[in-house]
Amino acid sequence: MNENVEDKLGAMTEIRDYDKDASAPSTWARRLALIGPAFIAGAWQFGPGNLASAVEAGSAFGYALIWVIALSTLLMIFFTDMSVRIGISAPASLIQTIKTTLGKPVGVLAGISVFFITLCFSVGNAAGSGLALSMLFGGPALLWTLLCSIGVAFILLMRNVYRVVERVLLVLVAAMAVGFVTSAFMVQPDWVQGMSGLMPTLPPGSEILIIALVGTNFSINAAFFTSYATRARKIKPSEYRDATITDTIPGIVAPGIMTALVIMVAAAVLGHTGQRVETLVQLANVFTPLAGEIGAKIFIIGFFGAAFSSMLANATAGGTLLSDGLGWGGNFDCLRTKALVGFVLAFGLAIVAFAPGSRVQLIIFAQAMTVLVAPFLGVLLIVIANKPMMGKLRNTWWQNAMGGIGLLAILASSGLLIASLTGMVAQ
Repeated sequence: MNENVEDKLGAMTEIRDYDKDASAPSTWARRLALIGPAFIAGAWQFGPGNLASAVEAGSAFGYALIWVIALSTLLMIFFTDMSVRIGISAPASLIQTIKTTLGKPVGVLAGISVFFITLCFSVGNAAGSGLALSMLFGGPALLWTLLCSIGVAFILLMRNVYRVVERVLLVLVAAMAVGFVTSAFMVQPDWVQGMSGLMPTLPPGSEILIIALVGTNFSINAAFFTSYATRARKIKPSEYRDATITDTIPGIVAPGIMTALVIMVAAAVLGHTGQRVETLVQLANVFTPLAGEIGAKIFIIGFFGAAFSSMLANATAGGTLLSDGLGWGGNFDCLRTKALVGFVLAFGLAIVAFAPGSRVQLIIFAQAMTVLVAPFLGVLLIVIANKPMMGKLRNTWWQNAMGGIGLLAILASSGLLIASLTGMVAQ
């Protein structure tokens, strides 16, 4: 480690004194104005892969896998919080800070790793958005996927991209919350059995599904990107606690609650049959027996909102972090960043157009693959969050303890995925 570099970074950080604005009053208006970065992460993680995995979990295993969502949400809060604190305290973007403190190759690899994950997510986003609109309005799903990709590209070509993306995603998250909470109460699942699902179990044949649930709900790449959104919002050290209360915790808990509700609804309708869903029609029909056609349409609209919001956040993050990793800067409005964003969108469209088989299973498999590089990103967040440059926002012992638990969970998921893919674990 270069001590001179550490000293320089520490000196730069001192300029951003934690207590600088501590005397300023904290009004609810100021607190609400901090909402944004974590909700972007939440919108990213609550995509079609999340929904598809959740419905299959409920339909095939009842309430048994709700504990995965609860644990993943808790760990996601801690890693997102680390990223927020890094965004506030570090003198440069996260990847630039990694390059300065750990070496340029590590920073480049971090950007490539996040980009790989965004490519995996892009498949589910593209497939989900097109299928949902096809079911609502008719016509070929691939055509709707193309139109959605063009729509996202149009939004990302605007000036002040971050603010536009943030506002669109906040509206979509609110709409999804209303839709899925309404759907849950319409079908009236067994809430007592739902609570029993908080007890960890490992049903036979659930391995890949558990990995997919972890990959979507404990989304290290989304947590990683939050530091960039935090810097874009110019959140001050004195605003950290307010941002935690109004943004970080609710922004991550909201998609966790919605995912758990989807599992419970699927369990209420199909859990006793053990039926595994293979198509989006089956996913939507989960709501039909108890809620009628309106229930199915609410689910499809929510599914589209999840796919489109995740497509927007995912493409933005992938282009930004790879651009930063390659030394082109982490600016949302950079032309090279937008070119990489376009590549993410084109990749998802191409896979959906040419990949055979069930789109739902394709989405779930793509989500599971994201855990392969997640341990590396998790380690980087913990290492940077412990650097002296963090000042008073440096990790405490208990934050490191939760980070260690999170890393063990990711490593276990990665090992389970490798074992499943190599045939060491029956699928």
